[in-house]
Amino acid sequence: MYIIKLDAIASTNTYLKDLASVTLPKDYTIVVAEKQTQGRGQMGAEWHSESGKNLTASVFKKLPSINVGDQFYISMTVSLAIFKALSVFKIPQLRIKWPNDILSADTKLCGILIENVIKNNSLQGSIIGFGLNLNQKFFDNLPNASSMSLLTGVIYNKDEVLFEVLKQLRVYFNLLESKKHAEIKLEYESLLFRKEKPSTFRTSKDESFSGIIKGVTDYGHLKVWTEDELIKTFDLKEIMLLF
Repeated sequence: MYIIKLDAIASTNTYLKDLASVTLPKDYTIVVAEKQTQGRGQMGAEWHSESGKNLTASVFKKLPSINVGDQFYISMTVSLAIFKALSVFKIPQLRIKWPNDILSADTKLCGILIENVIKNNSLQGSIIGFGLNLNQKFFDNLPNASSMSLLTGVIYNKDEVLFEVLKQLRVYFNLLESKKHAEIKLEYESLLFRKEKPSTFRTSKDESFSGIIKGVTDYGHLKVWTEDELIKTFDLKEIMLLF
C-alpha cells in the first residue's frame, strides 16, 4: 500500500490517470485529497464536497486476471466493499443505487467513479475514485445528500474510515480474482435500492414510465419489469431512477 496525501487537487482520479499514462502505479496506490476542485462523478457530473469534511480518494488496483468484458463486476465489487465498510460503522438503512451510489434510506452518502486502464484490449487495472460524505453538515441545493455524521451524530476520523474501506476492497477483490462472479452478483442484487418495488424512471427522451427493478445483467444493464409485463434492460445513458 502506497498513500499519497494532498491538500488540494483538481481530481484524484485524474492524478492517478496521469501516473498510469507513464507507468502503472503499484497495486493499491492511494491518492487522498482534502479538497478536489474538479471532482467528477458518473456521466460527467461534478462532485461537490466541503473541504476537509469528507473522504475524497482514488485507489489504483491492478487486475491482470480480469477480462475486459467483466468490467461491471469491478463496479459491483467496489460498491459492496464500501457498503460493507459503512456497515462496520453501523450506518443505518444502507442500499446500493444502481449502478454504484451508496445510500442511507433515500439519501446519498457516497459516489463512485471507476475508470479502467485498457491497453491492447487487455485490462491493466482500475482507478477507483470515491467521494464519501463523513462530517459535512450542510448540503446546499443537494436535498438528497447526507453524511455519516448527520445520520449518527458521530464525528469520524478520515484515516480510520479509509483503512476500513481499503480492508473491504481487499476482501472483495480477492473474491473477484477468485472468479466468484455469481456470489458477487447475488450479494449486489440483494442490496439494490428499490429492488422489487414499483418505481418511476425517466428516459433519455424525457419520458417517464413505471417499472420494477429485477436485477442487473453481467454487463451492468438494469433489468426492469415494465408495465407491459416484459423485462427490459437499460444502460446508464438510457434511464434514470426517480424513486
